[in-house]
Parts: sequence; structure tokens; C-alpha cells
Amino acid sequence: MPIAAITAVTARAGRFRSTGFIRPRPRIPCLPAWLLLASAGLWLAPSAWAQDGAALRARQSELRSALADSAFGRPLLLESVQRGDRLSGEIHAVIAQPFALAAPALQSQQAWCDILMLHLNVKHCLALGSGADRRLQIAIGRKHEQPVEDAFDLGLGYRILTSQPDYLALRLEAAEGPLGTRDFRLMLELAPLAEGGSFLRLNYSYRHGLAARLALQGYLATLGRDKVGFSVVARKADGSPVYIEGLRGAVERNTLRYYLAVEAYLDALALPASQRTERRLQAWFDATERHARQLHELDRDDYLAMKRRELARLAADRAAAN
Repeated sequence: MPIAAITAVTARAGRFRSTGFIRPRPRIPCLPAWLLLASAGLWLAPSAWAQDGAALRARQSELRSALADSAFGRPLLLESVQRGDRLSGEIHAVIAQPFALAAPALQSQQAWCDILMLHLNVKHCLALGSGADRRLQIAIGRKHEQPVEDAFDLGLGYRILTSQPDYLALRLEAAEGPLGTRDFRLMLELAPLAEGGSFLRLNYSYRHGLAARLALQGYLATLGRDKVGFSVVARKADGSPVYIEGLRGAVERNTLRYYLAVEAYLDALALPASQRTERRLQAWFDATERHARQLHELDRDDYLAMKRRELARLAADRAAAN
């Protein structure tokens, strides 16, 4: 649901203007977290989109065999691409929710704050504006707890591109980020399936400058040197997989994290509203732990405690601003 732009700030919050978060000086407190989130792709490449439900279902038919044989053990495919200065990750998946339930839910601006807040690095999210000025104001920081004023502030434009009885397409986008990163996009497509459920496409991308690329490569060569993605690039002598590393590995990890957030959001809609937030937190963590080799970062209790505090802070700030 669209939320009107916040025009007043309380002294208690001390970190908002009507345009979003404010800081005494520009800072990027945790560069790897920001870049990994971006390379996770909160932002999509403008590849060939279906344009209507029939075309998206045709894509599902083309991928039917690959979806059935997916290494994820369910109808889900993940791929990444690096072309020049653009990194992108993309998921195609069959989800259980019928289109009539999932499409209206995902058109809610607030829903995307609820989805993004499940991610480790997203510390705050406000749905602002109305009409063509709808946007999300998010704060991105470390995977551990930190003051929101120490996180990086990013405004995402929010656009419903197409909403039809059998097709949904929407986009979140930002023109610029830190260190010369730019052209951030997140796009989602959804169409109903005759056999029930829906077919979903989620695509993320961003462009990076030299400074951002060097910073992320430095992180991946040191603290992130053991990180891998999901694409299998070779086999060891014993037949075990060798997974992709580097920038594409980072894209793949976060692409799946965001897909799992969408999934957790939709799955919880069957519950009473008072139970949904907690169910989403637990479901997202459990889903990421099924891919612990790639996605494990925090212990369960640490993640849940951090997110409960972040969400309580966010609820208090929303109440104060309204």
C-alpha cells in the first residue's frame, strides 16, 4: 500500500527528513556489505522481458525440463552474468501461491520494505511518496547490528510497469550508489500457471566503476576468499562440485537471498497479520541455512535478535513520523 511521504521528524528519531535519511557527513561504513548487496543484485539488467502473461508462460515451458532437473531440488533456476561493467543475477521459479494472491501482495509498496528487511544488510526501510513519486528509502549496512545512522542511505524508485489479469511486472531502481556504482535495478515478473501456482522471474543488476570493482575484489580476495556461489564450473577428482567464486558468486548468493525473502513474504500471507513478521524471519533464516555453504553468515539466535530489534526500531520511527 502506498504510504504518504513523511514530512515531519521527531527529535527522538533524529535521522529523517521528508526525503529520507540524513547524516552529518557522507560515509560508507561497510563497503563490502554495500557492494555485496548490490552485486547481489538489488538491481536489474534490462534484459528481454516477457511483456505479457502468455510470453512468460512460454518461457516456463521452454525451461520445463531444466526446472524439473534443478540442482535446488525444486523448480528453481539461478544464473549470473557479467558483461563489461554490469553484473546481474536472475531466478526463474515456480511458486506455490496462485497469481490471484501473489500479484496483489507484491504490488504493495510496503510489501517490498517487508521483503527487503529480511536481508542481513538492510537495516531500515520506509515506503514513501505516492503516484509516480513512490519510492523506498532503505539503509544498507553490515551483516551485524549497527546504528541506522551509520548505514548507507539509498533511495529506490518504485514502479508498477504492467498489471494485467494474468501478468505483473514491477521495478525498483536507483541511478547512483557509492563509489561510482550506478544503474541499480530490481525487476520482477509474475504470471499464473494452468496447473496452479505462479511462474516468477526475478532479475537484479548494477553497473560498477573502477573503485567499486577494486574494493569488492579486494574483499573477495581477503575476508570473502572462501565465499562461493551456486554455478558449478568444474568437478573435483571425486566428482564433488567446484562452485563459482568472485563477483558472480557474490551476485548469485544475494540473488537467492532476495528470492527467498519474496518466498518467505508470500508464504506468511496465510497467517494472521500478527504472526506474519516472525514467521517470515524464521522461514527466511531456515531457507538460507539449507544452502549454508553459500549463505551462512550468522547463527539463528543472533539473526533473529538483530532483526527483531531493527523491526522494532523501524516501527517506532514510523509511528513517530506519522
